[in-house]
Amino acid sequence: MPARQFLTEQEEQQIVEAINTAEQKTSGEVRIHLEHHCDGDALDRAAQIFHDLGMDETKLENGVLIYIATEDHKASVYAGKGIHREVEEGFWNDVLQILITHFKQEEYEQGIEEAVHKVGNKLEELFPYRQKGDLDELSNEISFHDNKN
Repeated sequence: MPARQFLTEQEEQQIVEAINTAEQKTSGEVRIHLEHHCDGDALDRAAQIFHDLGMDETKLENGVLIYIATEDHKASVYAGKGIHREVEEGFWNDVLQILITHFKQEEYEQGIEEAVHKVGNKLEELFPYRQKGDLDELSNEISFHDNKN
């Protein structure tokens, strides 16, 4: 199934709303990227997508990418240096575990939404929203890549 068909339009909108809600309380940025296939390591691929989406250019380096390869059942969470050095050991694995638990039950939207909430709460804790000068630096839309190889 192509990545664009992994979620219904309504599920996609619910995830975007979860991202919007999370980002209202933080200067951090959350993105979701779905693609069909991932050759190699999911974390390496997430790092590439993070860069391709310009997430490494946020002012406080506090962007977080949740990466999912739908066909290969691979996922990863990649974070900018600003947040990565602040979170406790095991936090990113906890976020992944949320995805895995829900995905095993084919609750894809719920898993992604819950992972976004967990990341959003951590971003709020470490990078609280400061009205003056805080901008939504990146799109909150889900990005897709329907690779065929």
